[in-house]
Parts: sequence; C-alpha cells; structure tokens
Amino acid sequence: MSLSDIDKYCNLQPEGLNLLKTAMEKLSLSARSFDRIKKVSRTITDLDNSDTIKTEHLGEALQYSSLDCEGWES
Repeated sequence: MSLSDIDKYCNLQPEGLNLLKTAMEKLSLSARSFDRIKKVSRTITDLDNSDTIKTEHLGEALQYSSLDCEGWES
C-alpha cells in the first residue's frame, strides 16, 4: 500500500488520531510505525465488516505493535 493509498483508505476520526498520537509519544514509535499501525487498523476494520476505523480497531492494532516491539528490546 503506497502512502497515497494509506491517506485514502486509512482515514482516522479525530479521537482515533489523538489516540495514535498519544501512543506514538508514550511508546516512542517511529513515523514508519505510524503508517503500519494505520494499515493494520484498516485490516482489522475490514475483518469487522466496518467502513470506518474505530478507536477499538486502532487500539487492537496498537496492541499488536507493542507485542512486536517487546521482542526487540532484549
């Protein structure tokens, strides 16, 4: 998925964007992680047969991201 596709298909509602920004700061995530989390949340949204990325979809994507980061710290 290109950056223009991410912008087109992974639109976040204001509360979702605030959640993601807060997580980015607290977890010290990169800009690349920002896009990856948006793509994963889009996939979760599709699996939930929803049209809109909800905060619960974004939260689930963030949980997967934190699991991915845990293995690299040791």
